[in-house]
Amino acid sequence: MAGHHHHFSLCFCDLMRLLWSLVMPCVFLSLALTLLLLLVLLGLRVWLQGRRKTRRARDGGPAVAFFHPYCHAGGGGERVLWCSLRALMNRYSNVSFVVYTGDQGVTGEQILEGARQRFNITLPRPVTFVFLRHRGLVEATSYPHFTLLGQSLGSMFLGWEALTAFVPDLYIDSMGYAFTLPIFRYLGGCKVASYVHYPTVSTDMLSVVRERNPRFNNADFISRNPVLSALKVLYYCLFALLYGLAGSCSDVVMVNSTWTLGHILALWRCPSRTSVVYPPCDVRAFLDVPLEGEEDEDELEEGWEELGGEEDGRGGGAGGDRKCHSIVSVGQFRPEKDHPLQIRAFALLLDRKGDGPGGREALRLVLIGGCRNQEDEDRVLMLRGLCQELGVSDRVDFKLNVPFAELKRELVSATIGLHTMWNEHFGIGVVECMAAGTIVLAHKSGGPKLDIVVPHEGRQTGFLADSEDSYATAMETILALTPSAKLEIRRAARESVARFSDQEFEACFLAATEALMNQMVR
Repeated sequence: MAGHHHHFSLCFCDLMRLLWSLVMPCVFLSLALTLLLLLVLLGLRVWLQGRRKTRRARDGGPAVAFFHPYCHAGGGGERVLWCSLRALMNRYSNVSFVVYTGDQGVTGEQILEGARQRFNITLPRPVTFVFLRHRGLVEATSYPHFTLLGQSLGSMFLGWEALTAFVPDLYIDSMGYAFTLPIFRYLGGCKVASYVHYPTVSTDMLSVVRERNPRFNNADFISRNPVLSALKVLYYCLFALLYGLAGSCSDVVMVNSTWTLGHILALWRCPSRTSVVYPPCDVRAFLDVPLEGEEDEDELEEGWEELGGEEDGRGGGAGGDRKCHSIVSVGQFRPEKDHPLQIRAFALLLDRKGDGPGGREALRLVLIGGCRNQEDEDRVLMLRGLCQELGVSDRVDFKLNVPFAELKRELVSATIGLHTMWNEHFGIGVVECMAAGTIVLAHKSGGPKLDIVVPHEGRQTGFLADSEDSYATAMETILALTPSAKLEIRRAARESVARFSDQEFEACFLAATEALMNQMVR
């Protein structure tokens, strides 16, 4: 027995010596590689800071750079970019400005002209554009699986391309690419700020997967499989942890709504550096248009009674008389905007109204939005096919990348402003509809529910819905309102949007970034 015990002790000692001989080289190798990596990162940081000092000595002042790979698009995020630039340019005359963009085939002058046409914004001073060649790294189509992780890693490489092309003093991510923040802060030695339109991952997304609810970002084959759903929840939780670590690098965090604020505070955990800055909405351009019926409401009411409630006086004719109600939707043609819901609800409304007076021929759905890429253009083709399938293609118009003047004309003449995005982070299109005097019908979630379509001084400012049936019912209700009831809602809605003006945004944006800017310019 003693011999067996002695033999076992020798075997155990030999095993430990073998493991030690294998582990120690691995430990030393890991330490050496870690040290080498740290030296490489330190060298890159010194090199990049040297480039910034050289550039600053050459230009004679600091520089602020915005990371906005889709700056030539026509959405609300782009309006934030141009208004931010305008505000900073007017305040800080000795600072130069740069925009990192992934747009190809256009010049800086064409991008600025597009901003003027779409948003009625002209910058007071020149801006330098740095054209990035690898925007495909952040395209969702590049990652059919693990899209969030792929796009985030891709944004880091795109951010590295941007940083090596131009090293700013202050870096502002205005599109929500949080994983670029540590690149600019720790390698570039820059101050960093971010304007968050929508959290890349949220507790709502987790709940969709946990509840196995199929949506545009949760495929049917995953929602039907409990194992795949559990793995996806784990994937989202791990990604949320990394997202929070990346976002917490930001020196200043601005969010666009109460809904976004709640999610960012839960994920990034930096409340002292986070504030709500409502996005700028072009309300001034609509406020000079009088609300029809304001001057003679009684006369309008009598006209409505004579017509049996079929007309409301808003429309295309110069005298205000018309036979068609326009239902307008404003939003980029992205999957989360849920344009199919708009078309299906509209088709249901047409079925309910029939072919009589005030029915099918008196209603038209107008879908206005921007297309960023081929994927968006393909989506428009799919929507056209859905219209044909439902038999409403003759009553639906698509208007793509329209100039601001045409957008304004459509909104001012519309009866209903339609919005269907679930958990919309804010909803600039909703605000524009309210300012134009259009009665809003928005999704009962997110920014529209919490910040926009809320009572103003105790008065109703619009309607909310969350399904095909409730949207169709709400549209019927709006169309059946008397002109005086419509006018009261439109007045309250227009008065409420003053808090979303360009002036309010610029004042809040400058206040949020003032400390960083003062550190940079002194």
